[in-house]
Amino acid sequence: MTNLTAVLGDITSQDVDAIVNAANNAMRGGGGVDGALHRAGGPAILADCIARFPHGLATGDAGWTTAGNLPARWVIHTVGPNHAAGERDRALLLSCYRRALDVADELGARSLAFPLISAGVYGWPLADAIDAAVSVLAQTGRAADEIRIVARDEDIHRQLRARLARSTPA
Repeated sequence: MTNLTAVLGDITSQDVDAIVNAANNAMRGGGGVDGALHRAGGPAILADCIARFPHGLATGDAGWTTAGNLPARWVIHTVGPNHAAGERDRALLLSCYRRALDVADELGARSLAFPLISAGVYGWPLADAIDAAVSVLAQTGRAADEIRIVARDEDIHRQLRARLARSTPA
């Protein structure tokens, strides 16, 4: 059974098999989680993105690269819908989590760290972003032993913990 937890901290410092990146379609680095992972992981991540994804990735899809200097072995990149730009199909957000889990299974990753995909600059409403993450990750049925949802601040961490408590069978 997968252990799903909310962690308060920096996603770039998570010692897991794979860190999930909330990437953009171009796969060339960016802001938020994407920029932080590229800065901490170094140029190897960008070089691998260019080699593996010369035409980028579609919204809702996922793929992997090296983790460079990060404590993880891989980065699983997934492109969330940009709510602020009018991409509001929740199925695409759910697909990000499912596809990232598919890639993790293909890699044999047993421990994963996820951000809240699309909840930053892409403007997905926080409560729904949390619900989407927990609803998919709590029902994984996958090979991963440990899945962390990493929150960047206390308020988001508190909301994640509350939502996880509601998803745990009594």
